[in-house]
Amino acid sequence: MEIHGRDFLNAPPVKTVRFGSSLSETLAKYKQGDSGDYELLRHQLADPEIKDAQIINWLQEFRNCVTQLTKDHEQLIYTILRLPWVGRSQAVVEEYMAFLSNLVSAQTMYLCACLKMVVSHFTPKRVTICEGGVDISDSDDEDENLPRNFDQCHQALQLINRFVPSTSRFLMPILQENFPFVQKSSRTLECYVHNLLRVTMYIPLIRRDVLELIVGKMLKLDVCASRADIEEVEENAVQSQRSEGRAEEGLFEMDEDMSADHLSRTAVMAHPVADRLDTLMAVLMAYIKDVCHDNGSLHVERTKDLYRDFLTVFDKLILPTHASCHVQYTLFYLCSFRVALAEAFLDHLWKILQSPSQPAVLRQAAAGYLGSFLARAKFIPVLTVRACLDLLLAWIHCYIDSQDSSGRQVCCDISLHGPFYTACQAVFYTIIFRHRAMLEGNMKKGLEYLQSLNLERVVMCQLNPLKVCLPSVTSMFAAITRKYQVVFCYTIIERNNRHMLPVVRSSAGGDTVTTNTNPLDSFFPFDPYLLKRSGQLIEPLYQVWEELSDSELLPTKTGQQGLREDEDDFLHGEEPKAEGIVGMTPSSFDSNVCSLSSVGSPPIAF
Repeated sequence: MEIHGRDFLNAPPVKTVRFGSSLSETLAKYKQGDSGDYELLRHQLADPEIKDAQIINWLQEFRNCVTQLTKDHEQLIYTILRLPWVGRSQAVVEEYMAFLSNLVSAQTMYLCACLKMVVSHFTPKRVTICEGGVDISDSDDEDENLPRNFDQCHQALQLINRFVPSTSRFLMPILQENFPFVQKSSRTLECYVHNLLRVTMYIPLIRRDVLELIVGKMLKLDVCASRADIEEVEENAVQSQRSEGRAEEGLFEMDEDMSADHLSRTAVMAHPVADRLDTLMAVLMAYIKDVCHDNGSLHVERTKDLYRDFLTVFDKLILPTHASCHVQYTLFYLCSFRVALAEAFLDHLWKILQSPSQPAVLRQAAAGYLGSFLARAKFIPVLTVRACLDLLLAWIHCYIDSQDSSGRQVCCDISLHGPFYTACQAVFYTIIFRHRAMLEGNMKKGLEYLQSLNLERVVMCQLNPLKVCLPSVTSMFAAITRKYQVVFCYTIIERNNRHMLPVVRSSAGGDTVTTNTNPLDSFFPFDPYLLKRSGQLIEPLYQVWEELSDSELLPTKTGQQGLREDEDDFLHGEEPKAEGIVGMTPSSFDSNVCSLSSVGSPPIAF
């Protein structure tokens, strides 16, 4: 029986017509073995047409009998938790929240069930759509009431957390268990991740775990969408739209709005996995900005705390993941807020690289991040770049000294010297991208600095880093250093090309295998960002590749190809290979290499 014309906020609802006795009597009968009224009650609560007044009436009775709702009544409680309260009238929502508060306070055994119920509303409700004659169940992306519904869920969760201080300990496994499959729609993933991040605003204890959960899921998407695949799909989409434009225009030229530049700015990615990742990256970057800024100004303490949480997630998940393309840009974006953050990140990478106690595979990854970050982050000043090069070169020279004094035969063995080679490549890569900035203003002082690095000794040492580094990096480094007469690499490059000696490395089975292309499994984590929506935040912070003049190109006599025009990345075509990566341990001589920790960067201070 529906009631009309009542103010639910200011007056209790009148009794509605129903079958059965009062709740207290029903529970007493059920305890004595008479379950008739009890089952009738469950049936009435499960009625999909149940009215607001009926819900409110029942909830008030349940609140009065909450101490009687023991474990024997869990099926009844589960029925109540399935009531469609979200999106109902404000009176229903308030009464339901009051019931939840009373229930978790009096019967903590139902805490997890209540938490699961609230979290289940973090995504749009499921609907069935038909695609190709097949019914597919997914979220209702068009629900205009979603923001209000999500607000109600967070109000409920905050109430539960207020009454049960240990809520955070039980909530995290539930958030993890309810995370949608990464194949779900972008909207479903977006809503869930948005709500997870919103939870951290009022339950900060779980923020690090939430970030770890989100980043882990995003990495799965990232590694499933390789750079080459995204570029191919997006290019095909552009070509397809161009063809459609020409067909519509006939013999006339394509309209300006259908230009390649316009098409490239389309918000939706054609690659489905990249589109989902783009959506989540946009949500996560918006969260980073909101946490770190207060009324447009950087909040230093909050920023430092968030940086520490992200750094923990970076060490645990991002750094060990080979060939991820985009997720690491969360730290890139965060570090752009203040130079001290970027310096702290560089210092952290440096400590990993030069630490013999770290696995070699992580030291090599850290070197890749160091070189790529120095090369691509516009917000890193030249003084910081020079300070990092000083540290890297000091360590490299120290390493060469240790090999020269060991009395052992030095060979090109990546399983022994992997961190050394990746450190050399990081130096070459950084100089390629930042040499112009280092020479601007005062060419003489800039050249004196480059010459002081003693790069000639590095490229001519017995370890022969030019043999192991990516050919594109080697050739570009040789062209730039030749132009400024800093070091001459061509004799060594030509000798390496003539001999084509196999490079030894350890395979997963313990046998030695040979490889000549990308023997370091080189990975530059801050290669060009391909995602369109979130990329708008990265674009102004990012150093694109600037084409060199003809005089700076590598001469053809060396057998190397010149640069391709109109490309951001001169490493085009040298896709890092993920296979064959093994966890290598530091060799025994690392312990004899002189420690440079005392000459590291000064402590970072805000």
